[in-house]
Amino acid sequence: MPKALAPHPVLPSRGPVVCVVMDGVGIGGHDRGDAVHLAHTPTLDWLRTLRSWTTLRAHGRAVGMPSDADMGNSEVGHNALGAGRIFDQGATLVAQAIADGSLFAGETWRAAVARVRDSGQPLHFLGLLSDGNVHSHIDHLLAMLRTAAEQGVAAARVHVLTDGRDVEARSALRYVDRLEQVLGQLRDAGRDYRIASGGGRMLVTMDRYEADWAMVERGWQTHVRGEGRRFASAREAIETLYAEDPEVDDQYLPAFVIADDHGPVGPIRDGAAVLLFNFRGDRALEITRAFEQDDFSAFDRGPRPDVLFAGMMQYDGDLRLPSRFLVDPPAIDDTMGELLAAAGRRQLALAETQKFGHVTYFWNGNRTDPFDPGLETYLEIPSDLVPFDQRPWMKAAEVTDALIGALREGSFDFARVNYANGDMVGHTGAIDATRIAVEVVDLCLARLVPVIRKVGGVLVVTADHGNADQMIDRGKDGSETVRTSHSLNPVPFVVLDPRDPEQAPRVRPADPSAPYSLGNVAGTCLELLGYRVPEGYLPSVLAPPA
Repeated sequence: MPKALAPHPVLPSRGPVVCVVMDGVGIGGHDRGDAVHLAHTPTLDWLRTLRSWTTLRAHGRAVGMPSDADMGNSEVGHNALGAGRIFDQGATLVAQAIADGSLFAGETWRAAVARVRDSGQPLHFLGLLSDGNVHSHIDHLLAMLRTAAEQGVAAARVHVLTDGRDVEARSALRYVDRLEQVLGQLRDAGRDYRIASGGGRMLVTMDRYEADWAMVERGWQTHVRGEGRRFASAREAIETLYAEDPEVDDQYLPAFVIADDHGPVGPIRDGAAVLLFNFRGDRALEITRAFEQDDFSAFDRGPRPDVLFAGMMQYDGDLRLPSRFLVDPPAIDDTMGELLAAAGRRQLALAETQKFGHVTYFWNGNRTDPFDPGLETYLEIPSDLVPFDQRPWMKAAEVTDALIGALREGSFDFARVNYANGDMVGHTGAIDATRIAVEVVDLCLARLVPVIRKVGGVLVVTADHGNADQMIDRGKDGSETVRTSHSLNPVPFVVLDPRDPEQAPRVRPADPSAPYSLGNVAGTCLELLGYRVPEGYLPSVLAPPA
């Protein structure tokens, strides 16, 4: 049973409260690589003048990542926003499980090793090849390869998805070379370990929220069937694709298959085991469904190989997908959404497809379904299937239209809303398009403010991590490269309360030993709704009422 929310001793019960997440809009260096600073943002500029304006940490240990050198991301950010507390996240949990050996002692790992020992088929590894630590980490893969070799697995194949999004735009060869070095060492020790296929993460395999199943189908044909353009090595494939298109980065590399004189070296056949080494769920779930679901109809799989399939983690606890996994995901309970549902408060979760799962699944502590369908409305605005830098406005206007309509109808007490523009366009590295994306979000906020005033609501504005705020990396030698990954910058937080004499409540000074983070948002929103901050939650950032 969830905790019961207690009324605040002074603040009245109220609503609606709207929490807007400006995805990827952090606070940067106010330089020419800061698209947020370069954008024309009169609404954000005005919000910065309110006495409730403050900043939040959105990366590293403040959101459950292993170290403060680790970027935040939308998954862990929305977990923290909805949970009001910080839980160790996938990267931390996997690193711990590898370090203490529990991953390799677990039933799933042992079953995968036994399967390929008995069948003689390879142990296949599929996932994002980088050290971005957002979806995966190359160190996890290398540890599993070495352990498999130590445990007598004779053959292994790696299906690599190139990154260019959580790391530098054209850095794939660095990771491929590191992987090949380890594979070469294991081959020297008598093992048959090779790269089998690959492709860019935004073109092959890693779709999310069913936005583009064709990506997953391309991955299936490439990884499972071994069908596609052939190369002698992953390095040859990447160098050739770079040369053929000087503008392409690693996110969008076409699919490739590694082949020798006998044909593709690593199709996935009956008797194999397949380990998907991504720990983050949103871009792992669809390929998981393709491997596991009997009633699958998203595309024609052809004969589905009889394999033991497992994920690094269970990507959807409600759907129990995958059925086998190597590391238990964080157990997040008593989320803000669950507590409000138990209190009988009406909720709205609203975003376009690209971030819809973040205001539903991740916000609710990795739970897909509403806690109380009678009280909760989940509204998805379908995203366009075009490159984001070509339409930087995305579906922000439609999201705003829907939110304004719900505000005027008085259909909810609390809403969480995501504007995907700053993140999705920021990931393209196109700084002019990203500037427009930020301006679009600002315009949407400008549309919301008068409606909030009219209905007597409260507007909370924040972000889940930085991205658009840092789009150029500078080397020690003064060189500059386009940055397509998230930043380590703080994010804004501000409350507009038109019923307050000064339009905003006061903010308590943060404890220097415990700076405010995304985990403080839930308690703040609950307080604005007229509740005490629940026991165990991080405190509200608001000063006590006079």
